[in-house]
Amino acid sequence: MKLIKTDVFGRSLFLKKWVIRLMGVLSHRRFKGINKLQIRGSEQIKSLPDKNVLFISNHQTYFADAAAIVHVINASMKGREDSIKNVGYMWTPKLNLYFIAAKETMNKGFLPRALSYAGSIPIERTWRENGENLKREVQVKDISSIEKALADGWVITFPQGTTTPWKPVRKGTAHIIVKNKPTVIPIVIDGFRRSFDKKGLIIKKRGTIQTMEIKPALKINYENDSIEEIVEKIELAIEQHHSFA
Repeated sequence: MKLIKTDVFGRSLFLKKWVIRLMGVLSHRRFKGINKLQIRGSEQIKSLPDKNVLFISNHQTYFADAAAIVHVINASMKGREDSIKNVGYMWTPKLNLYFIAAKETMNKGFLPRALSYAGSIPIERTWRENGENLKREVQVKDISSIEKALADGWVITFPQGTTTPWKPVRKGTAHIIVKNKPTVIPIVIDGFRRSFDKKGLIIKKRGTIQTMEIKPALKINYENDSIEEIVEKIELAIEQHHSFA
């Protein structure tokens, strides 16, 4: 019998809980205080199944987007509807909540490494690294890690793989959906690019309204929808389809 309880990636749940608590307290005023986060649709989060849920979102900063989503999910689980009032909801955070992030991003500095311990699934980009374009095969271990996290709980992903708007959704997300058949919850965010720097660590404008809309589960025919059809559904759901540009 294990003396220390861990998550599916071997991280101590005790230490992970304290990292999430600390990061939650330190980041809370960025979304309620210095800036204001307006939320819609969070009431449906509490009724989701405990496992195999995939949150898909557009992306505006490296870290602030994911942090805000983690806040909203945990607040919603504690009965707060469209609100992150009173950060006490972070005292007992959801520990089987993970987020997909580029390995090179999560390895740069102490803070990204600490954030990584809070629940990241670090993957190697197949199209870009250190500012250079490249093309390499998808790592089997990365896919396995994502599937392991879905089997254990909920996963947050940014399927465009970049903070640049209107970029196409990566087909890898569609393949994961077809194979694992998760409940797919789209999220649309805005205002983060105006209030934070690209990393999402430095506040560049105070008093900014940030918005987050949690949409109903995406309707997907797992047996008959093609990869291309699923990709288009994702782009429309997170409002990154060319028709929105």
